[in-house]
Amino acid sequence: MILIVDCGSSKVPYIEQMVDEYCDFKTIPFFDLTLEMAQDASGIIFSGAPILITEIDMEKFTNHVSWIKDYEKPILGICFGHQLLGLVYGAFGSRMKEDRDWQEIENYIDSPLLDKFPPVFKMMEDHCESISVPPGFELIASSDACVNEMMQHKKNPFFGVQFHPEVSGNHGSLLFENFVKLAIEKK
Repeated sequence: MILIVDCGSSKVPYIEQMVDEYCDFKTIPFFDLTLEMAQDASGIIFSGAPILITEIDMEKFTNHVSWIKDYEKPILGICFGHQLLGLVYGAFGSRMKEDRDWQEIENYIDSPLLDKFPPVFKMMEDHCESISVPPGFELIASSDACVNEMMQHKKNPFFGVQFHPEVSGNHGSLLFENFVKLAIEKK
């Protein structure tokens, strides 16, 4: 079972549809998430959110999930979830030009999340902020619009994507399939 953490995104139903193709899931609101719930899941997906990390104090969010540093199962952060994951590990957020369209994304490093992907692929964007690559992570993919489109932890199965695979068609579906496969293998 994959735990989908709803951080307030209107796109959560699309995440649920994608995950439902491959396994069971449970969706919970962000502040209802506990370590005990997370331990019962095969992996966690953090959704996007209508929150600007550069305009609010993110401490209540990062403190609530600070335990993820000790979590051993796969995590996928999408947009805000990607930024949150990075902030927990010491990334810096910054404003950028608004991007609400398709972007060509170039893959630099092999990642289990990009299994069967071409070297350049398109994903839908919906953000105006980005994060630096935090210590312990490596940059996986970039676009002309955003340097940190995708990152992964060097040791743990933690992944962040700035784009929205849940509304990106076949490549988005493949990314979820790869994540679920990884989560079930790690179980």
